[in-house]
Amino acid sequence: MAQAIIPILGAGESGIGAARLALRHGLSPWVSDRGTIASERIEELNELNIAFESGQHDEPRILEAGKASGFVIKSPGIPEHAALILTLRQAGVEVISEIEFAARYARTEQQQIIAITGANGKTTTTALISAILSDAGCDVACVGNIGTSWARDLANREHPAGYQVVEVSSFQLDGTVSFRPDIAILLNITPDHLDRYNDNIEDYADSKWRITAQQTEEDVLILNADDALSMERWKRGNGNGTRARVIAISVNQSPEALKNALEKDGLAPWGWAGVSIDANTEKETFTIYIPTQNPFTMTIQELALQGKHNLYNSMAASVATRVLELRSEGIRESLSQFDAIEHRMEFVQEINNIKFVNDSKATNVNSAWFALESIEGPIIWIAGGVDKGNDYASLMHLVTSKVDHLICLGKNNQTLLDSFGDRVESTCEVETAQEAVQAAYDLGMPGCTVLLSPACASFDLFGSYEERGREFKAAVRSL
Repeated sequence: MAQAIIPILGAGESGIGAARLALRHGLSPWVSDRGTIASERIEELNELNIAFESGQHDEPRILEAGKASGFVIKSPGIPEHAALILTLRQAGVEVISEIEFAARYARTEQQQIIAITGANGKTTTTALISAILSDAGCDVACVGNIGTSWARDLANREHPAGYQVVEVSSFQLDGTVSFRPDIAILLNITPDHLDRYNDNIEDYADSKWRITAQQTEEDVLILNADDALSMERWKRGNGNGTRARVIAISVNQSPEALKNALEKDGLAPWGWAGVSIDANTEKETFTIYIPTQNPFTMTIQELALQGKHNLYNSMAASVATRVLELRSEGIRESLSQFDAIEHRMEFVQEINNIKFVNDSKATNVNSAWFALESIEGPIIWIAGGVDKGNDYASLMHLVTSKVDHLICLGKNNQTLLDSFGDRVESTCEVETAQEAVQAAYDLGMPGCTVLLSPACASFDLFGSYEERGREFKAAVRSL
């Protein structure tokens, strides 16, 4: 009897990774992409003798194969409300994400799965946790939305890594059924990609909360206590709450004040972490309390990644690795020596006392807020791209108080110009990274920072935020 065909929708990194993992486990993957498949992807599929179609979705064939195999794997880029997905679900076919498919093959013996999500900070936190584990000599896979798909990593290894650190987006979580991280981290829930969720922040928040949906009392959920939507879902109890042991972190409260506030709200955290002034050193310090460990402390000045947004990331990474019982000294050393993530508040170069910072990964307003908030001194802000219905109200005070000049790098800059034109000394519009960098350099004064933090997607002028960031860096280095 012939092996059932597993339809895989989308030939990007997650789709090819899923196909590789299916092949590794004796299944027969078939890849279908409605768009044009990149030449290097086609070459990879041909090398593996994996059948595929490009430029269409053969719906009858997908439906027939899905019914025969019982499930279809879809790219995170395909919305849940796409007509084909609705047709498959109506026919009783399970539609899962590559994350869900990978999770079914991720555990063999003692693997630990650490999953990170959030509108902002998830890539940095994923990389931080991976670096701390790697520095400690652990067998680590750093996978998911951060770059290499989880499925590809599993397909390429003889045995799954002992520690699998997985960055997951809301799109990837939408297609999960049994995905159960040992440690889940939800950094924040702020408006992003609402076009995928019918402009409903509650639906988007529900997608993020799926990271803990399958967790049990043996698992840990690390939550941002300063994030209102995350806390609302924790408070919902048995309905949409969590069974996991919760560790709450705050950068706005001391550990004692946080614990008291949570208990006052009827919440019983398993652990907690907050920020206070050390009485002996008079330095700002964050402290973590976990029942199974001695308290962990570290001064904020020691952290390699500075800024309020990065403090959440560093605290979450510290909590996760302390839960895993790594040595405090090793965690502190890793956090103090960590190199920045490419395209996320990445220092590029200083020229004539003008700093250039690449934050191309800031594709939403909240990410840009964190970037603007973290920089001291006058800013020349390069922003723009594909506006996802952005509301710039939260940036008004920061732009007024910090930004001298606004350079719009995009095809349609009217919303940016209308929002900030009367709050900065000057504005200009450009269409290449080279033009943006040159304009910023001409406007720059010693002590200022040129910040590429677009608050928008990149797809009007660039193929991706990575391409936008690389072109920005190349332009800076050519000055």
